[in-house]
Amino acid sequence: MAVPGTAAYGMYSRGAALPEIVYSLNREGFSKEDICLVLSPQHPAATAVRDAKLPTAKNKGNSSSVRTIGWFSEFGAVVIPTVGFFIRSQDYFRALLLEQDFPSLSRDCKTLAGLGFSEKDARRLGHELSDLGVLVFVACGGTDRADCARELLQRSGASEAASIDRVKASRSAAEPDRDRCGNHFSSSPNPVA
Repeated sequence: MAVPGTAAYGMYSRGAALPEIVYSLNREGFSKEDICLVLSPQHPAATAVRDAKLPTAKNKGNSSSVRTIGWFSEFGAVVIPTVGFFIRSQDYFRALLLEQDFPSLSRDCKTLAGLGFSEKDARRLGHELSDLGVLVFVACGGTDRADCARELLQRSGASEAASIDRVKASRSAAEPDRDRCGNHFSSSPNPVA
């Protein structure tokens, strides 16, 4: 089950300028610890992590890889399926590692379900992530903050951006979508009212 609360996310291509996106979020009061990046294993930053070598007396290490890993360690979480992950936030740690109860999902989609996406949206976004490259997820302190983050993500070039209620989304990961009367319906991706 995901950490309760509201959030916003944006999907970006591999060429997106992540530092500028993060800077715009920071400027509006979102800390790096509020942010989780999920990168495609084919993303250039994933290559830097995969190719990283510890510096030794002979080998000075790859300075690009060292900078990338240092930058990733400042975030609440960075997940690169099949490559590795960095988790600084206790909330993200619980959501991404401890509370994984999604037996029907692949490893990549479990990450998204752990963030609070429904199983249906986790599958859809997981597929898109392999094509697009980056999902920027921002934990927010309420609906207004989630809407602010969503607008920032849209303005920064997200091909898809939305705010979600992680409580609703995590419940729907375990239950089919139903309205208040118990009727099945289709929803995407549980927008905050």
